[in-house]
Amino acid sequence: MGTLLRVNNLSHSFEYPLFSNLSFALEKKRSMAVIGVSGSGKSTLLHICSTLLKPKNGEVFISEKNIYKLPNDELVDVRRNEVGIVFQSHFLFKGFSVRENIEIATILTKSDFDKNLLERLGISHILNNKVGDISGGQQQRVSLARILLKKPKIIFADEPTGNLDQKTANEVMNIIYEYIEKNDAALFLVTHDLNLANNCDIVYKLES
Repeated sequence: MGTLLRVNNLSHSFEYPLFSNLSFALEKKRSMAVIGVSGSGKSTLLHICSTLLKPKNGEVFISEKNIYKLPNDELVDVRRNEVGIVFQSHFLFKGFSVRENIEIATILTKSDFDKNLLERLGISHILNNKVGDISGGQQQRVSLARILLKKPKIIFADEPTGNLDQKTANEVMNIIYEYIEKNDAALFLVTHDLNLANNCDIVYKLES
């Protein structure tokens, strides 16, 4: 089917070992969830796989590129054009409007401003609002819109529905699954929510 993410013998530690000798692959149109207790290394694994943190040992390939062997400018290109990261913290520009936050992403990646997606995410009516004036759930959906509009090959999502009610969370996840199906993309999800995890094609648990 085509492997978008491949991890070989990955190990990492801070003051204590988090995980060692992890190997897995994620193919087009597939979704993977990583679960585990707080402190087990889920978010760290996501950061390593999404270009943000070099591991102590092991290799990470995105679209067959060994990302931590790339020159910095090529790594930035991978991060900008192939990877989309939805954080627990939204990292929106607080002084900007919703529209301006979204337009920044479309300008950087030369993508289209898709009004239909914004309507489906329930944020088309708040485009002129300042980010600081909207709810946490709305900020989460703006963050997701910004990611989807740049058309990444892999979506890395760290508790993407943490600020959403159950109905909205289901709608948002359906949009993500539809996106990866239509765009030959993939989802790497970190979550505490077992129901969310069990909707993915693959579930891994980090423990011990």
